[in-house]
Amino acid sequence: MTGLQMHRFPGPDSLGRRPCHSGNRLGRYGLVALLAISLAACGGESTVSAPSSEPTLCGNESVAASQDPVANPLRSDATARALPAWYDDAKLGIMIHWGVWAVPAWAETTLDPERVADPADPLYLLALPCPPCPGVDNFLRHNPYTEWYENSLAIDGTATQEFHQTKYGADFPYTAFQPQFEERAQKWNPAAWARLFAEARARYVVFVTKHHDGYTLWPSAVENSQRPGWFWQRDAVGELATAVRDRCLRMGVYYSGGIDWSFKPPPIEDVYDFADTAPPGPEYANYFEAQYRELIARYQPSILWNDITAPGEADLATLFQDFYTAVPDGVVNDRWSGVGATPPPRDFRTVEYDVPDQIDPEKWETVRGIGRTFGYNSNERPEDYGTPEKYIHMLIDVVSKNGNLLLNVGPMADGTIPEQQVTILQAMGAWNSLYGEAIFGTRPWTRHAGTTDQGIPVRFTQRRDGAVAYATLLGTPSGPTFTLQDFPELPASVRLVGSDKPLAWEAVEGDLRIAVPAALPAQPAHAFAIELAAP
Repeated sequence: MTGLQMHRFPGPDSLGRRPCHSGNRLGRYGLVALLAISLAACGGESTVSAPSSEPTLCGNESVAASQDPVANPLRSDATARALPAWYDDAKLGIMIHWGVWAVPAWAETTLDPERVADPADPLYLLALPCPPCPGVDNFLRHNPYTEWYENSLAIDGTATQEFHQTKYGADFPYTAFQPQFEERAQKWNPAAWARLFAEARARYVVFVTKHHDGYTLWPSAVENSQRPGWFWQRDAVGELATAVRDRCLRMGVYYSGGIDWSFKPPPIEDVYDFADTAPPGPEYANYFEAQYRELIARYQPSILWNDITAPGEADLATLFQDFYTAVPDGVVNDRWSGVGATPPPRDFRTVEYDVPDQIDPEKWETVRGIGRTFGYNSNERPEDYGTPEKYIHMLIDVVSKNGNLLLNVGPMADGTIPEQQVTILQAMGAWNSLYGEAIFGTRPWTRHAGTTDQGIPVRFTQRRDGAVAYATLLGTPSGPTFTLQDFPELPASVRLVGSDKPLAWEAVEGDLRIAVPAALPAQPAHAFAIELAAP
């Protein structure tokens, strides 16, 4: 998706239905900004029934987010705009990377994005000396993101170039994949996607409308002067918006503003190329703004999700103002400005393949693929995708720290979502249907983590009104009881989420001992609701 923008943290109805190296971690502006610096010297759920044969979030009061906006510390007094509560309540979104690259559908799998974002890893992206940043060069030469296929193809000596020349020939250009993609993609069924996302109990969708190759998944009336006809005549954005809204999920749009290889051809192959990735000049800036305005006017998305940066000549203040006028409860992410520019107001911060260590008071979102890429990679092995348990635990952890999880699927060229990804989303849906009360519509508690006497990690959230704390065990306790260690708060009652039956409990020297229900569901995590006694 964004390729190298892996951020690290420093230390109109309610359902949205509308027609130098910086410390140890990658800072809030992401890798692109840090490289330039180096070069410059529907709401909380009570109980949720199991997914029906036609899963939908419609008609469920738990999906209707609170109408009370929440304070957003990202905003200054001069630009204050409260974060719409629906986004804070949503917790789980689905991103979709689908495009021309899904025809070759190939990238190396030697690098793991989770590892290279870790300063302790020997392949850390910003390992010193930086510049020249050998970690960046290594990532670009062994890029695991298939959506970067056109760039990897343009770098001499890469495995992608070798693969392409062997399978398609040295003279076969990337743009020649367009008719193959459009032919295969005619089989696509947007309703099937929406059904799966609703089954996962996701609350919003972010669809990649234009990635770094510049190809658009809607029949844009804004002409691309560099690659005429570089769009799909079928309105995939509109069809998907209708399908997800029919199931009462919100629709958002991703747009690559900071890289467009149709205007500024690849390769990006070293740290110096990242100093200025956006195509220069007013032509691209006007194109960028016109396409965003077209997306807003046609589809009224609930989220504008920009990537990398925006062209320096773009009038973002007016664009945002007009967006909020068209979509009063819409939200925008933070990937709009590079180094040296005043960051425009944003509603939430986005990190990639990363989760902070503690609760962050500022609303944030982590985005990642199911596996090592965002676009579909036929070269991935089953073990590269990870297990359902991994992603269920990830969701619980993210929410406990004030985040949302934006989990990406990468469909094949014909629109088929890989079986491993489907299995993971279905498992997440089954868990959310049982224990979603502890996730959706919650807020961070006084602390995010704990443990039991059996060594099982625990994550905490709280009901919006603060009257109930949720303790979610990242495992299954054994024996008739388990003890939450260092839990001095006094309960009024305790129950397993999804059940009204009270459980026996006992406060013991600053700990809380809880009786285990006779039969726990076969799930990789279990949530307990602790109604707190009045102070």
